[in-house]
Amino acid sequence: MLDTRSTSPALATPAAVGRRLGNDLLEPLHLVAYMSDEPNEALRALGYEGYWPGYFAARSAPLGRVPAEVVDALFYNFAPGEVAACIPACWDVATPEAALEAHRQGCVAALRRILGDLADTPAVSRAADLAIRAAMNAPVEGRILYAALRSLPVPDEPLTRLWHAATLLREHRGNGHVVALVSEGIDGQEAHVLQALDWGMAPADYGRLDPLTPAQLDAVVDGLRERGLVDAEGKFTPAGRETRNRIEALTDALAAPAYDCLQPHEIDQLTADLEPLVERIATAGY
Repeated sequence: MLDTRSTSPALATPAAVGRRLGNDLLEPLHLVAYMSDEPNEALRALGYEGYWPGYFAARSAPLGRVPAEVVDALFYNFAPGEVAACIPACWDVATPEAALEAHRQGCVAALRRILGDLADTPAVSRAADLAIRAAMNAPVEGRILYAALRSLPVPDEPLTRLWHAATLLREHRGNGHVVALVSEGIDGQEAHVLQALDWGMAPADYGRLDPLTPAQLDAVVDGLRERGLVDAEGKFTPAGRETRNRIEALTDALAAPAYDCLQPHEIDQLTADLEPLVERIATAGY
């Protein structure tokens, strides 16, 4: 089991390790997939028109040609009809294998551009080796999308391996987050509302809720209000805040076992190697 006697007081528990490494330091490396041009350009070169067909093709590709209902269940938080608008039609454009490879190349190209001179440093190689150990150590049970990604070959090139590890750990954490939401009876659109409120936003201003009509969004908020999670002004009640906190705490706890294989000095090394990369990504506006 993980010895949590890290030199950093902030990493005093396994859950804290999982949040710091997985959520704060590795997820930004994965998120270039959704925030940079290169992955979208690579998918457009295959023939995907618009953002969402390429998104659903690339992210679901490790699963193969599964029905829209399966992807909808796994991705959890898309509005009714969003997944079915793209799957299975996306497989008329390219195979899952082609979509997966184009997306990976685009993401690594984006990372290489953003990181610049940091992309080929020993820190990237060290971080890739430690992160892939954690990524391959994570529990598979109940993590369908993570399991599908884990079945893929591990890349040799360090920056590609680091991106692959970050993607594995991000989807592993995401699978656990779905478990946490289900345990609290929070569906996908309600999860978006809770996220908006946590960020101090009105739900109508939260972009992931845009596919809902105003009446549909009102119905989601009203449902949360009836359960005592949202007040008359559309803000968290104490019960709503407690629910949100329990979801995040369980998400952290379910993500933590991936890092059991790392010793305290390795956790510190991985943290030190990732911090400049994440700082560079943030400075670039991602």
